[in-house]
Amino acid sequence: MRVLGIVALVLALLLAWLQYRLWFGHGGAGDVHVLARQVEQQKRDNGGLKQRNDALAAEVEELKSADGGAAVEERARSELGMIKPGETFYRVIENRPAVPVAQDDARKEGDE
Repeated sequence: MRVLGIVALVLALLLAWLQYRLWFGHGGAGDVHVLARQVEQQKRDNGGLKQRNDALAAEVEELKSADGGAAVEERARSELGMIKPGETFYRVIENRPAVPVAQDDARKEGDE
């Protein structure tokens, strides 16, 4: 009878230790939950990157196509500011209103 009690106690302790490791130990349920959230975030990131890659692939195909000369010219004009011989380049600069100096700043400058 005494041996049966000791075996039962050892089994109960073993069960408690295994449950602890399952729920709180390394690789347990908490870690699995965190990893599942990271996988979902990575899937969202991958979806955005896939869209970006698809857009870049379409742009590459457009540049390689027979009508790619027009696309190359458009990019050269917009991104590099290139012009054809004989064209005149005009740059339009918008006027920005001057930022008024605050009265506190004006007093500080006068105190110095």
